[in-house]
Amino acid sequence: MRSKPETIAYLNVQEYCFTKRQVKGIVKASQFKWQFTWSFGRGILFISPPLGRALIENSLLRFLLKKDYELEAGCEYKFVISAKF
Repeated sequence: MRSKPETIAYLNVQEYCFTKRQVKGIVKASQFKWQFTWSFGRGILFISPPLGRALIENSLLRFLLKKDYELEAGCEYKFVISAKF
């Protein structure tokens, strides 16, 4: 039986502002690196650069929704993406 493809993504929360209802940070997976801003008050996730954004967008959003109130500025987290890249 084959194991499922997966990639580990590393997330660094740079800013968590409850008054702005926003989280900013960096996520890295494989050779890719993105900056993100998640406006949890409006449910909007912005990721840049656009190169490879489709690879990370859904997994990152699921992680952010799941760990919402556990995230802290200056901390690092990791999560698994069900794809190899």
